[in-house]
Amino acid sequence: MRGPLRDTARAWAELLRISAWPTVPGDALTGAAVLALRPNRGTALALGTSLCLYTAGMAFYDWADHAEDAQERPERPLPSGRVTPRAALAAATALTATGLALAARAGRPALALATALATTVWAYDLRLKHTPAGPAAMAAARALDLLLGATATHHRAPRPGPVTPPAPAATAHRPPHAAAPTAAPTAPVRPPAALPPALALAAHTYGVTAVSRHETQGGSTRTPLAALAATLALAARTAQPPPPTAPAPVHLLRSLLATTYLRTAGTPLLHAALNPSPPFTQRAVGGGIRALVPLQAALAARNGTRTGTATALAVLGLAPAARALARKVSPT
Repeated sequence: MRGPLRDTARAWAELLRISAWPTVPGDALTGAAVLALRPNRGTALALGTSLCLYTAGMAFYDWADHAEDAQERPERPLPSGRVTPRAALAAATALTATGLALAARAGRPALALATALATTVWAYDLRLKHTPAGPAAMAAARALDLLLGATATHHRAPRPGPVTPPAPAATAHRPPHAAAPTAAPTAPVRPPAALPPALALAAHTYGVTAVSRHETQGGSTRTPLAALAATLALAARTAQPPPPTAPAPVHLLRSLLATTYLRTAGTPLLHAALNPSPPFTQRAVGGGIRALVPLQAALAARNGTRTGTATALAVLGLAPAARALARKVSPT
């Protein structure tokens, strides 16, 4: 790829913030894992919906803010003229429609959550991002994204069939050595169980969004300190021991994930608190975005199941991609 085509591709990569894309699949995968369900077609549809709506939000964010960016960040794709506002709006609209279409195929509950998510994203970009409600809106969007993955996966999960109880006579005269009647399969955990992990993601996202408000001008010490306190609390929460039935490696994995999350998010937040200049604040925001991956992995591994552990490792495998892309394209 050379010349104008390469420049156009880079401009769209910056506009859509592809370096933050690896933080998106973990929402749907974690939503499935916290219900002790294996990823299925519903998970894939939720993941596709999440990517479409997240990317649409990035394009719409810059479209709604291109006049302000012309003053504060003239190098961005829209104020620099590398992407036209009309093209950005068309991309945001098409991606939103595609995301909702994918959610519709995952079932009505998933479509309802996807609609709420899309509404939250557009409301943030159009009205809320410069108001006190801005961080809460972003936090709600992350929580809805995880709940979308849980709901879509649950809707597509196989249901245990009815088990016919043995006849009374057969039970009464069953020889001592005969096998006991087969127990009914365990029903999947219902989507409300995904609410606590969703709130954990929301708390982290709230802190990152609050810090991001100072990334162009800096000057805030209190905000990164508050975000650091929340990060410490979340790290302590995710490091708590899993159920006693979980194998020993799961205990170690959760500790490692909590430590990785704390180092990724906490270290740049501390630096930003000590030196609240724009460069350090921007690094804190970038670290907070990348820290979503180990946080998602830690939440997925929390129940100690094999499915949760496998999902945690799969999500954690996205971290190198996030780091590599962040070196080429800023996630903020």
